[in-house]
Amino acid sequence: MSGSQVVVLASGNRGKLAELAGILEPLRVQLKPQGDFGVPEVAETGLSFVENAIIKARAAARHSGLPAIADDSGLEVDFLDGAPGIHSARYSGKGDVENNARLLAELADVPEARRSARFQCVIVYMRHALDPTPLICQASWEGRILPEARGEGGFGYDPLFWVPDHQCSAAELAPEVKNRISHRARASARLLEALTGR
Repeated sequence: MSGSQVVVLASGNRGKLAELAGILEPLRVQLKPQGDFGVPEVAETGLSFVENAIIKARAAARHSGLPAIADDSGLEVDFLDGAPGIHSARYSGKGDVENNARLLAELADVPEARRSARFQCVIVYMRHALDPTPLICQASWEGRILPEARGEGGFGYDPLFWVPDHQCSAAELAPEVKNRISHRARASARLLEALTGR
């Protein structure tokens, strides 16, 4: 990749843009949000994180005519056979508070030993819309679901996600720590490694 290369992020999330731009900084690429190119939101009709990330990256590459990066992530709870999974962001049909409330209700009588869970993240890089070999990087973050919310930081299911290595919830972690050990941070680091050698 050349230092003058513009790459489209298949998202309008400014926080995600800043985080990824920082991680990819050694490549000296210009990472820009899809909104800068009029890329519309696309229906995530895939049955896996990989499929949804590819759908988003392909749409961004097609509309912009540029390489694109997309990610798809979510929470898998073993007791719930991997739910909420790819439906994590819309588990309740509403927002984060309602999603967390639904998850707690689903696990109301489940003992601690059976509340294992993990965050998954898949990041896809496509050189162009017809790229037959998109670069796919995946990482997970193991933990378990708490019986009640803890912490004020983070977003999504972070207040319910216990991080054993740090003995706190993801919402209680300092941002710089979370941005080093999370599923998205690890998948992004793998993307950087792969692109450096591509």
